[in-house]
Amino acid sequence: MLGGDLTERGLRLHLEGLSGVDAVGLEQRAAALGARSIKTSSKAWALDKIIELIDLTTLEGADTPGKVRSLVAKALTPDPSDPSAPRVAAVCVYGDMVPDAVAALGSAHGDPVDSGGGRSGLVSVAAVATAFPSGRASLRVKLADTADAVANGADEIDMVIDRGAFLAGRYGEVFEQIVAVKEACRREDGSYAPLKVILETGELATYDNVRRASWLAILAGGDFIKTSTGKTAPAATLPVTLLMLEAVRDWYRLTGERVGVKPAGGIRTSKDAIKYLVTVAETAGEQWLQPHLFRFGASSLLNDVLLQRQKLTTGRYSGPDYVTLD
Repeated sequence: MLGGDLTERGLRLHLEGLSGVDAVGLEQRAAALGARSIKTSSKAWALDKIIELIDLTTLEGADTPGKVRSLVAKALTPDPSDPSAPRVAAVCVYGDMVPDAVAALGSAHGDPVDSGGGRSGLVSVAAVATAFPSGRASLRVKLADTADAVANGADEIDMVIDRGAFLAGRYGEVFEQIVAVKEACRREDGSYAPLKVILETGELATYDNVRRASWLAILAGGDFIKTSTGKTAPAATLPVTLLMLEAVRDWYRLTGERVGVKPAGGIRTSKDAIKYLVTVAETAGEQWLQPHLFRFGASSLLNDVLLQRQKLTTGRYSGPDYVTLD
């Protein structure tokens, strides 16, 4: 892509040479995609697909082993009254909570992936790392944070970029940090835990910056590009996610390599999540609607999806005690 020139100058020339984003056109296309409706007969499929793509998340300072065990139980059996409900893709926790999540998953944790790259209906453990959510730490600390989570059994790592370095134009520094964190994801058997690179798009301020950060993360070897930590506003938005999907689509057309996208934060209803499914299918392609290529980072979304599934089955909405509080 860069002719072998991965210097600061080479990265700057490439990233600043990307075409500017037509903000009006992007937002209009996102609005049009968000207005698409799906047939009633497809709604059941869409609801189950959303569940399969969720990273069920708890990232609070008050997290306890008990809360993580409850989260894992919900991830494994989202609806105890309906065994047909699929499992979520992963639980996402702080690194020090990884051993509790791994223990709670028991024999389901660590089974081999299927031929399509998914978890065969099993639940992965994703850990946030690199001084999440601020990213304000030395590289040494960030790498230790990552390596510790992987050693404790994390299947996936969600890192944050140094937004200060990026906004100051130090693209090479951000690039090298992503490369180093990717190497810290190496397991004892030589394989790598997939790396999701959080851009924190709400702090990047412009669509042009989001496009540059997306390409930078992809060039550095990120397996996913992720919108947000969920700790700042705005978090995930449909226009930003559309822009990131265009980046992974264009990367695939250039290289034949697929990179995933994860919108996180603020997606709380089935109606909103379906808009994202439509946007993925229409932009990157339906092949991206798999857990190894698209995720929702969410905590409360699952509850609404379960209520909508119940409505399809019974014709009425369940009471508020039908789903657990998160």
